[in-house]
Amino acid sequence: MSIDLLPKDAQVKKSWLPHIYAGWWTVLGGGILALWGHGYHAYGISALFKPIAQELNLNRAETSIPSSIGRLEGGIEAPLTGWITDRFGARWIIISGVFLISLSLILMYFVNSKWAFYAVWGVMLGTGTNIALTLPIDATISNWFVKKRGLALSIKWVFSGLSGVLVLPLIAWLIQVRDWREACLVGGIVMAVVGLPLAWFAIKPRRPEFYGLLPDGARLDEAEKNDREKVIEKGIRYASELQEVEFTLRQALKTRAYWLMLVVQMIPGLVAPVMSIHTINFLTDMGIDPMRAAAIMAMMIFFSLPTRFLSGIISDRLRNDQLRYVKMVSYFLQGIGVVIFLLYPSMVVVYIWFILYGLGQGFGNTLNPLIRARFFGRKAFGSIHGITQMLSTPIGVIAPTYAGWIYDTTGSYTKAFIQFAVLLGVAVVLAFFLLPPKPPERIEDVRKFV
Repeated sequence: MSIDLLPKDAQVKKSWLPHIYAGWWTVLGGGILALWGHGYHAYGISALFKPIAQELNLNRAETSIPSSIGRLEGGIEAPLTGWITDRFGARWIIISGVFLISLSLILMYFVNSKWAFYAVWGVMLGTGTNIALTLPIDATISNWFVKKRGLALSIKWVFSGLSGVLVLPLIAWLIQVRDWREACLVGGIVMAVVGLPLAWFAIKPRRPEFYGLLPDGARLDEAEKNDREKVIEKGIRYASELQEVEFTLRQALKTRAYWLMLVVQMIPGLVAPVMSIHTINFLTDMGIDPMRAAAIMAMMIFFSLPTRFLSGIISDRLRNDQLRYVKMVSYFLQGIGVVIFLLYPSMVVVYIWFILYGLGQGFGNTLNPLIRARFFGRKAFGSIHGITQMLSTPIGVIAPTYAGWIYDTTGSYTKAFIQFAVLLGVAVVLAFFLLPPKPPERIEDVRKFV
């Protein structure tokens, strides 16, 4: 019998907190990166929007273009990002993205033209955010956790949601006491000083089995730790206890479950960017002060936090075929709020709508990567995620423009809201049929992917 000793680079050094499973450092590090990065790219632009537009002499459509560039880039880059993550691990691609984020925010201090704004915020910052804060972090967390994957992903998504509650007000304050350029400069310096070391130390490039560990920090006998074959075999058995099967990208694309999952996720993916971009405009059209409108939007994000966390805990206790019920609840809450507002339009109902939407969106955000991992395994998670993002991107790019067109032609968002409510109702029905796929006829040896 031959013992396959772990190579030196696979040894996990003992830390001063040896009882903490290394995967939790990935969750914490990835969460902090998402907190700061999304705080600027996803939410901070709402505070930076008017100051940048006024200084660069841009109208609202022109100022909105960089966000669309970033969203479009995400779909184009996602398949390659997913393949690199599966093949080489996430550490270096996350470090590259964090570097781009920090450099972009620093360069915003020197932006003096529309085209420089498009290049720096749209292309550079968009690329950095896409390759650092979403797919690679979710893939790494999914590799390091199986039975506790829902909890781990939910914690990361809570950090991401906190960016709209904590970082956005900080950016608004920096703009008020200094200006928008210095607010961006601070963001870039913090991301470089904190983010780059965090990405290096917190993100592991390989699965836990490579380091002589099991997912979730499950116990492993001392005699087994230095035998990679035994560690891998035990990891396979451990994952199979949760009905997890390793699919390749090609095998996943041949399943009915994948395409139904894609459609079910695309519908709320159509509504979400409309809510994030048009919410403040919609509220100010009702006569609400812009500061109060921003506070209401922050409230909506705040109410997504508890369900981001709870959905992970609940999902860890459900079988794969039961995850669809959490999806149905998510879409029902998002849709019923719109329906109530359409039936009884008033300011009081707006609060009810936004609370319900926040609760529902929180369930859905955490569940998307979890379902992908539970249905198709860890082996091709990045590639499957990347193709899914690429196919979903056109919807997210077109939807806000479509909603704006409806407003421009009718003077109201009502028709758009009616259509979104109907689509969310369709998503509830489709989610009921979202069942895990049958295992592939041939399961490739996972040793080459560890």
